[in-house]
Amino acid sequence: MSSEDRPATVAEGGPWKPKANPWLIAVVVALAAFMEVLDTSIANVALPHMAGNLGASNDESTWVLTSYLVSNAIVLPISGWLASVFGRKRFFLLCIVSFTLSSLLCGIATSLGMLILFRVMQGAGGGGLQPMAQAILADTFPPQQRGLAFALYGITAVMAPTIGPTLGGWITDNYTWRWIFFINLPVGVLTVFLVYRLVEDPPYLARLRGAGIRVDYIGIALLALGVGALQVMLDKGQEDDWFGSRFIVTLALVAAVCLISLVIWEWRQQAPIIDVHLFKIFNFATANLMMFVLGILLFSSLVMMPQFLQTLMGYTAQSAGLVLSGAGIVLLMEMPIVGQLTTKLPAKYIISFGWLCLACAMYYSTKRLDLQISFQSATWLRVAQVIGMGFLFVPITLAGYIGIPPEKGNSVSGLVNFMRNIGSSVGTSMVTTLLARRAQFHQSVLSYHATNFDPPFYGVVSGLSRQLVQSGVSPADSQTHAYGMIYQSMQAQAQTLAYIDTFMVLAIGAGVMFLLSFVMRRNDPHAGGAVVAH
Repeated sequence: MSSEDRPATVAEGGPWKPKANPWLIAVVVALAAFMEVLDTSIANVALPHMAGNLGASNDESTWVLTSYLVSNAIVLPISGWLASVFGRKRFFLLCIVSFTLSSLLCGIATSLGMLILFRVMQGAGGGGLQPMAQAILADTFPPQQRGLAFALYGITAVMAPTIGPTLGGWITDNYTWRWIFFINLPVGVLTVFLVYRLVEDPPYLARLRGAGIRVDYIGIALLALGVGALQVMLDKGQEDDWFGSRFIVTLALVAAVCLISLVIWEWRQQAPIIDVHLFKIFNFATANLMMFVLGILLFSSLVMMPQFLQTLMGYTAQSAGLVLSGAGIVLLMEMPIVGQLTTKLPAKYIISFGWLCLACAMYYSTKRLDLQISFQSATWLRVAQVIGMGFLFVPITLAGYIGIPPEKGNSVSGLVNFMRNIGSSVGTSMVTTLLARRAQFHQSVLSYHATNFDPPFYGVVSGLSRQLVQSGVSPADSQTHAYGMIYQSMQAQAQTLAYIDTFMVLAIGAGVMFLLSFVMRRNDPHAGGAVVAH
């Protein structure tokens, strides 16, 4: 077995094992990750309440989300480097403490400016929680058991965005928006105590920490500018008409120049803050691409289903949340099964099955989605959409570690989580833009025949006018009301067709990833993840 295939827990003198029960450690670090992932979506539904309470407009309040995502995205890819500077346990504890304290400050903020500042701090603290939780699991468990551990982590990463909007709406309606931040306090305090008592750094991390670290100020500056500009562009693009806005064009140029320069700069550094040389490993590069696309599909469908139900079907936020809850229960049951499968089957086969399920589910959504869909049908449709995701998150994460030396584990987890988060931002922006543009297209097509010179249309207007007169509307107003009803129906149909088009795009994306999964290298689940063949 080569040094690259050696278990991550192997140190000089024999295998290193944590003193505490590995599954207890897994629960603790997954709890910290869950708290952070939940905060990426829980504040969405509370924005109008924040704006009204703090005397700001709805457009201004969206910076509460953008500021968090920007600082979070900057910290994610360099979390591996920060862990080597401070020590992983110290850095993990620092992130939890920072996240918890900034949650308290967010809850007591008295102005929008203060809230945005504290959200930047919260996002920076939260940026290290997901990758460090994943890296701790990778070292705590031997490679042949990593799939089971990643299944527990996967539940937090997939479930938290699902329940976030529903929980945030319930808290805001029954208490106040400030409690969506205050609920982090007891969880944060408990997690700090448990992590301090249970989590350890393996010996190789202690050696890395003592090796001396050079701060790459140019790399950090390029990363902050590039990722920050990219995240703001994605978040504000549709709102500002994308490249019709000078602001968005400027952000795109800054992001492109800084990120390309960052890759070139880091490639030449002996101690880079982002180890871009990892992308020379085919499986790692493929796993990152797949995690990026999975982020797009996960958050795209997560945005689309409740939005469709609330805007076109008249569902309340709570009712739309109940539609999503069925899928959450399925994922809870599915993740441990997939984790067990990773100990029996090579990851690439599970990944290909997951992409096939996802592609079929997205295509099925184009056939089942309409304005007469029932609550039960919508629930089962959402269940179908997430079944494939359960077969993807764990094995893709596992595949990213194949052939990676143990000392690179922190960098792997940081980059994989960064790609998923950027994918979620791209997915949300893509869905928002596609729905708006395709709805305009379909409305223009449908309105082509909406003229009194078209006999069927004129017949519908006349029939509606007569019905309105019989129901008490004056003859003079009946035709105006009839036109209004037809226009409203046409808009709803155009928007529904836009949702169908968007699901088709997602189906095609999943289909491409299905084909790509066959060129990944196959690992032997019984040999600690060693690569055995194509």
